[in-house]
Amino acid sequence: MIDIRSPIRAAAMALVACWLLAGCSLGIPADPQGSLERIQGGEIRIGVSPHSHLVELHGDQPPTGVEAELLAGFAASLDSSVLWVPGGEEELIGALENGELDVVAGGLTEDTPWVDKSAITRPYAQSAGPDGKKVGRVLAVRMGENALLSRLERYLDDRGQ
Repeated sequence: MIDIRSPIRAAAMALVACWLLAGCSLGIPADPQGSLERIQGGEIRIGVSPHSHLVELHGDQPPTGVEAELLAGFAASLDSSVLWVPGGEEELIGALENGELDVVAGGLTEDTPWVDKSAITRPYAQSAGPDGKKVGRVLAVRMGENALLSRLERYLDDRGQ
């Protein structure tokens, strides 16, 4: 005599396992610190370090330049106001690590030394480096805030940057 309960039990267990695994992936990519959720309709804190035409600082006025304009547009797409925080790269990356900033811009390249302290976007553009060779331009986001990183990369991709 064949016991049909074993195949039925196995199928039921497989269905439960699939359901549980599907439920686990609903929040991917995720922001452990909730950055994207906080920023949407709120405020995005952007650290800016001056770098030729990419980020230009003007005292109390908002920065200008390619990266400043990209990030202002990104903020607008999230219905967010922008808090611009000027500083040097090291200072800004430290603030990013501590959760005091959401994004850092300032002429970073794909060869940035800050890869173990921040999440780096895919290169959004190519430009000539100091030696004349092409380098990929990137922005930095707080490590682990993958939903924010993913949304920023999609925005950059949509802009053809």
